[in-house]
Amino acid sequence: MESVNDVALDLGVLSLSIMTLWLYLPGFLANTFAMMWGKWLPKTGYGPWPIDGGRNWKDGNRLLGDGKTWNGLIGGSLTSGLLCVIIVAAMGEPPSTDTVESGIFAHPLTGYEDTWFNIGSVYTSAFILGTFLGFACLLGDSTGSFFKRRRGLKREGDVSSKAPLLDTLPFAIMVFLFGQIFLGDSLLSQNELILPMLIMIVITPILHRSFNLIGYYIGWKDVPY
Repeated sequence: MESVNDVALDLGVLSLSIMTLWLYLPGFLANTFAMMWGKWLPKTGYGPWPIDGGRNWKDGNRLLGDGKTWNGLIGGSLTSGLLCVIIVAAMGEPPSTDTVESGIFAHPLTGYEDTWFNIGSVYTSAFILGTFLGFACLLGDSTGSFFKRRRGLKREGDVSSKAPLLDTLPFAIMVFLFGQIFLGDSLLSQNELILPMLIMIVITPILHRSFNLIGYYIGWKDVPY
């Protein structure tokens, strides 16, 4: 048995990278959830509500564009929270810090006892953690959209402009950065995960492209990117 600070030390870089993706999965899927809320909720007669309210930046282009909506941001973040609850429910009670066992599929709440998102209930804490990761992802995604608009890249109707790096790197960087800064002594913020995080950032464009291809072929996306 070992403490949470020693969990990552027993795993190789590849295993650590897989564990990092697993721990941050609710954040990595937030874009997909936001897309679903942005695409489906308006069909019920509610929204879309663009975050920028249709306003332009001083360069004459939209701040973020129609693709970034409040229904996507809020719905995507909350759905990430729900996914984290489902994961925790499937894995059971989190281990205490003195009975942690290392493994690729570590419990997302490992070492959460002294963190700000531990409010007493395991499931509520999991929901807050997942929502936080989802929000961080979507904040990074919106940051990427802001810089896309500054480059003059615009949406054409429902079809997003193609910018692979700006569509992927900002959200990956933001979710990991927020995890390292704000998640206290939990397993997600351990220094041993920094190298795997950098590796995940490098391969995120490939993962993002794969997820988008799946979404395109099942009809969730209008374009395969």
